[in-house]
Amino acid sequence: MTKLFPINSVKTDLDEIEKIEIELLLEAVFRYYGYDFRNYASPFIQRRICHRVNKENLSSISALQEKILRDHNVMERLISDFSINVTEMFRDPDFFLAIRKKVIPIMKEFPEIRIWHVGCSSGEEVYSMAILLHEEGLYEKARIFATDINATILEKAKKGTFPLDGMQRYTKNYFEAGGKRAFSEYYKAVDDQVFFHPFLQKNVVFAQHNLVTDHSFNEFDIIICRNVLIYFNKSLQNDVHKLFYNSLSLSGFLGLGKREGIKFTSYENCYGEFDATEKIYRKIK
Repeated sequence: MTKLFPINSVKTDLDEIEKIEIELLLEAVFRYYGYDFRNYASPFIQRRICHRVNKENLSSISALQEKILRDHNVMERLISDFSINVTEMFRDPDFFLAIRKKVIPIMKEFPEIRIWHVGCSSGEEVYSMAILLHEEGLYEKARIFATDINATILEKAKKGTFPLDGMQRYTKNYFEAGGKRAFSEYYKAVDDQVFFHPFLQKNVVFAQHNLVTDHSFNEFDIIICRNVLIYFNKSLQNDVHKLFYNSLSLSGFLGLGKREGIKFTSYENCYGEFDATEKIYRKIK
């Protein structure tokens, strides 16, 4: 007599197998390539891995693991999947307006300004900061360090070239963020592309940096990391906050995304809320 298994039982077994496959894949990525995604948020990792399985026309996560260990190009594509590159010029204009009106006046007293843009993606927000600093007369004494885990997207950021069809939206963002000039003064349009003027790159250093495995590399007056921590689990979020705390000068500023914060981390009492709405904090001890 054939024994029938309940459908729910079969589904549970399949879920458990998938979980094991994901854990093994992430362990293989860490041991072979040195990228540590083991403490990223599980739902995010599951979605991105399944996306890559489908794109590679594979039958299972285990098949993807075998392929990434034998084909560096597939690994590069998986890195891109894990690197969420959603950005735009003056993204969330009210955030940049708060920086302009509240943080910049304090920075004018500093002899030099060091800013770290974490997870800079293709660089739109980095160029936005360069424009803001230029308009406030601070760009010459500022140095912006722009980092991302994705080497390919960093190469794009270094070029300062973006699609022309985004400029109307970016111009709107610019003025809502307190822009003082014609936005078109900062770029040259050629066919369907725009090229931002080279002077905006003069004081910017683009570099690959992995928040999970790399250490602090400077002391900063402003750290901006928006919409990155939401992809990490609580343990990794706390580790990254430790990195930020150790990298931030006393009285320095930390800017996070709308859905992020410092509450329930080990460093909650080390900051004061400088702008609660825009998630800007100031280190107080």
